[in-house]
Amino acid sequence: MPASRPSRRAVLAATAAVAAVSAVSLSGTAAQAASAAAAPAYRWRTAVIGGTGFVTGVLFHPSVRGLAYARTDIGGAYRWDERAARWTALTDHLGWDDWNLLGVEAIAVDPAHPDRVYLSLGTYAQSWAGNGAVLRSEDRGATWARTDLTVKLGANEDGRGAGERLLVDPRDSDTLWLGTRHDGLLKSTDRGATWAPASTFPATPSASGQGVIFLVAAGRTVYAGWGDGDGKGTAGTANLYRTSDGTTWEAVPGQPVGATSAKVPIRAAYDKHTRDLYVTYANAPGPNGQSDGSVHKLRTTTGSWTDVTPVEPGGTTADGSADNFAYGGVAVDACRAGTLVVSTNNRWADIDTVFRSTNGGRTWTSLKDSAVFDVSETPFLKWGKDKPKFGWWIQALALDPYDSRHIVYGTGATLYGTRDLKHWAPQIRGLEETSVRHLISPPVGQAHLLSGLGDIGVMYHERLTSSPSRGMASNPVFGSATGLAQAAAKPSYVVRSGWGDNGNGAFSNDGGKSWAPFAAQPAIAKDAPGPIATNADGSVLLWTFVHWDGTKYPAQRSTDNGTTWSEVSSVPKGATPVADPADPTRFYAYDTDTGTLYASTDSGLTFTARASGLPSGDSQFELAAAPGSSGDLWLSVKWNGLYRSTDAGATFTKVTSCWASYTLGFGRAAEGASYPAIYLVGSTETITAIYRSDDEARTWTRINDDAHQWGWTGAAITGDPRIHGRVYVATNGRGIQYGEPV
Repeated sequence: MPASRPSRRAVLAATAAVAAVSAVSLSGTAAQAASAAAAPAYRWRTAVIGGTGFVTGVLFHPSVRGLAYARTDIGGAYRWDERAARWTALTDHLGWDDWNLLGVEAIAVDPAHPDRVYLSLGTYAQSWAGNGAVLRSEDRGATWARTDLTVKLGANEDGRGAGERLLVDPRDSDTLWLGTRHDGLLKSTDRGATWAPASTFPATPSASGQGVIFLVAAGRTVYAGWGDGDGKGTAGTANLYRTSDGTTWEAVPGQPVGATSAKVPIRAAYDKHTRDLYVTYANAPGPNGQSDGSVHKLRTTTGSWTDVTPVEPGGTTADGSADNFAYGGVAVDACRAGTLVVSTNNRWADIDTVFRSTNGGRTWTSLKDSAVFDVSETPFLKWGKDKPKFGWWIQALALDPYDSRHIVYGTGATLYGTRDLKHWAPQIRGLEETSVRHLISPPVGQAHLLSGLGDIGVMYHERLTSSPSRGMASNPVFGSATGLAQAAAKPSYVVRSGWGDNGNGAFSNDGGKSWAPFAAQPAIAKDAPGPIATNADGSVLLWTFVHWDGTKYPAQRSTDNGTTWSEVSSVPKGATPVADPADPTRFYAYDTDTGTLYASTDSGLTFTARASGLPSGDSQFELAAAPGSSGDLWLSVKWNGLYRSTDAGATFTKVTSCWASYTLGFGRAAEGASYPAIYLVGSTETITAIYRSDDEARTWTRINDDAHQWGWTGAAITGDPRIHGRVYVATNGRGIQYGEPV
C-alpha cells in the first residue's frame, strides 16, 4: 500500500431496500404525524469502489457448496452469494451507539446446521470502548439475536488477522467456545445465548497479551492457540492447548517454542484425511511488526511435530533489502489429502505470497511466481501507475472445500480469488470497507461525486455503480486524504491534501480527473498535512497543519497555486479553513479550543475574532457554509447541537429543531423551495440518524431506517446539487452510502 502513514483504523443483512421514514418537527404532535404521513421512502446503496480495507478472515462453509463468510476489522461481516458472485453485508443494522461492534473479531459456522452462523463483535478492547457482543443467526445472517458480553474484544487491534476465536464444538452444536484477548476462554452451552468462563482452561491472560488467538476443531478435539506470556508468547511458554472432552485442557506436548524469539501461533487448519494439524507461527501477532515465523505440522494420531516451513525468513532480496517476514494464513484441501496453502505476512521487501503443497508440506510452490492479475474491476489496486501486486497483510486465506483450485486471500485492501491457481482477480463485489473522510458533489461536470478516503487517497466517481476507472488520484499518490476542496464559483478547480511519500498537496483544473502536485509545499506539510481550502474563485489556497499526534501548526497561504507559501499567524493553529461560497475575499475558521469564530475579509491574509462563547473542547466540531450566499454559516457541535450565523459569523443562534449535530451538508433545493436541502447526521429524538430538511432546518425528516445505519457516520455528508433528495453519507468502514427517494 502507498504512504505508510497513520491509518484510518486509528479513527474512530441488508441490501438495497425501500424503507419507511419518520419526520420530526418542533411544531407539535399533530405536525409530526402529518409530516410522517407525507415522508418519502428512500432506497440506499453503496457507491462502488471495491474492498479498500483489511479483510481479516474468510470462512467457507464445510457443508454447503458456494457459501462463505468474510469479516473485516472495522466494516462488519458479509455472506458470499455464489449465484450472484457478490457479498451481502450482514451488520448494517448496527447503529451509532453500537459503532464499536462494526469490528468483527471472529466468525463461526455449524457444519451440522448450515443456516446457523455466529459473529463475535468488538472493535477495540481499550478502556474507553464498549464491551463486545455475540450475534447468532438461524437464517445465514438475514436476522440476528444478540447477546451483550461483559468483556471487550479487539477486531481492530494487533492480532486481528489471526484465526477464528469463535468455534462451534465438534461434539455438540449447542456448545460454543469464544476466545478473548484479556479474559481467557468463554463457553456457552445454549448456542451463544449466555456465556461463562471456561474455568478449567489452564492459561492465565494478561492485560496486554493476545489471549486465545484461535480455536480450531481437529476431529472431536478442540485446539486453542495462545498468544500471551510476555504479551506476545515468551520463548519456552506453551502456545497451544487442547481438549478432547470439553472439560479437561492440556498443553500440547512437544509443540514448537521460540529459541531466540517468541512463537505466536497465528492460524491452524486440520487435514481430516491425514489427521494432521498445520499451524503458522510468527514472532508478533501482526499484521505489522512481524519479522520471523514458521509453519509446523502436528500428526494428531502420534503427537509428532514436523517443521514444514516453505522458506525461512531472513536474508536479502535481489536489490539488497532485508527479506524478513512471518507466516499468516493456512488452509487445507478438503478433497485432496496432504494438499494445503499457507501465506507469508508482513513481507514488504519481496512482497507476500501464497505457497501451495500437495505432499503435506515436504515441497512447496509459490503461487506468486506464476500469478496473472486482472484488477480492471477495481483499478485503484494499481496504486497509481504501478502494476498490481500480490499483496501485503495476507492472513485471511481460504480454500473452497468443493473446488480445489478455488483459493481466496485477503489483504489490507481487497480479497483476491483464483479458480485455476494462476489467474487472480478481486473477489470483492459488494464488500466495501472504506473509511470516508471528505465528500464533494460538484454542481457540474461528469462526476457526481469526489471522495477523500482513509488509506487510498482521493477518487473521482464517474459512476456510482462501478469502481472509479481512474483509480486513486495520482501525481502524487496519497495514503489517507486530509483535505479536499472545490472552488465554488470555479468548480473545475479542486485541491487536495494528505499523507504522501512524494508530495502532500495537489490541484486539478478539470474537476478532479487529473492532478498536478503543488510546485512547492511548506516543510511541515510532510509531517502534518491537514485540511486545505480554496476561495470561491480558486485564486487563494489556505492550508492548515495537524500532526497525527494532535500537534497543531500555523496555517500557510498561497496566491500562486502552491508555488510559494506564507504563514498566516492570525488564524487559529489547526483550525479547518472554510471558504465563503459567494465572496472570494472571505474565509472562516472555528477555534475549537476557545469556541470562537474567526473570519477573514482580505482573502485569508489576516483573521479576526468574531462570535465567541460557543461550545469548545472538541476538535471534530464542524463549520459549513451554505452554497449560493455569503456569510450563511452552520456550526455542528456534536451533542451540543447546531448553530447558525447569517452575518458571516458575527453572531450565532442555536437551532432548536435538533439537539445533536455531527456533520451537515447541502443539496439541491426541493421543488418550489428557495433554500438548499440540508442533510444532517444528528439527533432530533432519541437516536442518531440521517435527516433531511427542506425548510431551513425548521423541520427534519429521517431518511435512513433501522436496517441502514452503518455504525459511526459522523465524518461527512453532502447532498447532490443536481438531484433533489440524493444524499451521500461517509461511514467509518462501510464506504460511501447514498440514498435517493423512490
